Amino acid sequence: MKKVVSVIVGLVVFLGCFAAYAEEAQAGKVNINTATSQELSLLPRVGDGMAKRIIEFRTQHGNFVKPEDLMLVKGIGKKAFETLKPYLAVSGPTTLKAGVQAHRSSHSRSRRHK
Repeated sequence: MKKVVSVIVGLVVFLGCFAAYAEEAQAGKVNINTATSQELSLLPRVGDGMAKRIIEFRTQHGNFVKPEDLMLVKGIGKKAFETLKPYLAVSGPTTLKAGVQAHRSSHSRSRRHK
């Protein structure tokens, strides 16, 4: 009986992880080297001003080599980058078609109410 429960628990964990992966994969990617301001604005925590700074940085310094290079843009720190990372690409087409909401952690909510 314990083996059956272990298998079921393992399967539930696997399916939960797979569902999260599938949701992320369906969301699409934004190629930060070719995206328009409108496409960049689909990313969580990226508004018109940030999209403009990304494009200006790209124009002045050339293409981003890796997604982490986005942290060189003023206003994109490690925390913001971690939110953006699942949706970033430096090659291929932009496939993200709808805006993505940033997920707030319970930690950030609790700090806000202190």
